[in-house]
Amino acid sequence: MMDTSNYQQIFSSGIPSFDLLLGGGIPRRQSLIITGNPGCGKTILCGQVAFRSAARGIPVVLATVTSEPHDKLVQALSGFSFFDRGLLGDKLFLVSAYASLKKGAKEARDILLHTVRERGARLLFIDGLRSIRDLWQDEAKLREFLYELGIGLAAMDCIGLFTTEYSLEKLLALPEATTVDGIVALDVLRQGGRRLRRMEVVKLRGRDHLTGEHFMQLGSDGVQVIPRLETQVPSDLEVAPPSTRSSFGLPEFDALLHGGLPAYSTTLLAGSMGIGKTLLATHFAAQGARQAEKTLFVSFFEPPVLSVARARRIGLEVAEDVSRGTLKMLHLPPSELEADAITHRILEEVARLGVQRLVVDGLSELERSICAPERRHTFMAALSVHLRHAGVTSLFTKEVSKVAGTELDFNDSPIAMLGENLVLLRYVELRGRLHRVLSILKMRDSRYDGDLREFEIRDEGIRVLAPMRSAEGLLTGQARVVGTSIGGTSA
Repeated sequence: MMDTSNYQQIFSSGIPSFDLLLGGGIPRRQSLIITGNPGCGKTILCGQVAFRSAARGIPVVLATVTSEPHDKLVQALSGFSFFDRGLLGDKLFLVSAYASLKKGAKEARDILLHTVRERGARLLFIDGLRSIRDLWQDEAKLREFLYELGIGLAAMDCIGLFTTEYSLEKLLALPEATTVDGIVALDVLRQGGRRLRRMEVVKLRGRDHLTGEHFMQLGSDGVQVIPRLETQVPSDLEVAPPSTRSSFGLPEFDALLHGGLPAYSTTLLAGSMGIGKTLLATHFAAQGARQAEKTLFVSFFEPPVLSVARARRIGLEVAEDVSRGTLKMLHLPPSELEADAITHRILEEVARLGVQRLVVDGLSELERSICAPERRHTFMAALSVHLRHAGVTSLFTKEVSKVAGTELDFNDSPIAMLGENLVLLRYVELRGRLHRVLSILKMRDSRYDGDLREFEIRDEGIRVLAPMRSAEGLLTGQARVVGTSIGGTSA
């Protein structure tokens, strides 16, 4: 049951992802500073909160503190979907505090509190605290103004949102940081030619919240925040997965897996370029759709029409499965999206469709989108937990440029955190002929056949052949013939 006493102490910003960072919403009767350098989205964020609140019937006062007319601020916000001109003057009241600020702190405070009281406002948005500082040039005066304004707003059960143009480090050295109840910092990082937006709840009095920096993006709908995947790992993982298996519809290969992949597990399908990873993954997706399991196939390389055509060339007619809705093809072309945004989209589709099988074709693209290398291990581990918690059996393909040497050690790679099961495909050359071979290297807590198998790609699909016992060292790059026969025969 919901804790209504706690719920009533929260003011919803109208932006669910922002509320998530704040631990549910903005604590009532508190004042927050939104800080960041010019162009990071402060005014858009607060304007979005203001318009979303007014749209819910909550009176809002928006105060400007410079000599510029209101029209400039209104024009800046008018291009976003949350903007509604019909709310202006009624539920969203604009007031200029510039004239009273020139008179002094008391006059400015009084006009703002009077307007809030007169309008019955539950949110006061002041755009530009730095302008007040620059106008007064008086630390004590600004501190007193913010302190008394905060007390007055709390007495009227009104939230205060104030923007200021300082970096977080600069703000923390100023008295404003200790006067307000909360601080939210926005930042724009540069990585090569990219600009990466971040949001961090630095301080929030008396409220648990998500810590650290989180992904932020601006679009036609305004601000969207996507918390770091690692901060939302589900905790209720005590339910044991079923003992069922998810097959590929390839009898020979399924026999190696003792029926298929364990339910709710995560499998890494690694192999050389052009070896057949996508085709094998397509078999897995098509078999799930044939069994009426909701299946999601995510590709970074091909749009759905090409994926369907590719499947048809190996005898897999998946167009009907797509039409019925048992198979969803999702194309996420390489772009400047970060990993959190990509996985957010995938997990949204998983939840919306009730997905039971997931294929992600191109794990390398996802890995490259993780901007901070130190995050890669924990990110992949968190993704695996999210999928298991959602009841999804997942398969990821990964291109491995070279697998050589005597140990085949994946332990230092982020992919080791993702794959509970590991299937390796590669080419080997023996006596002047290339062979496709596969081997199951790992299946956690499950039986499997570790024999090395040759496989073929035919018009009707993939065919796994008998064990290759005429050579050894095939997967290590040190192949050695031990007999006269090389290729396997059909199992």
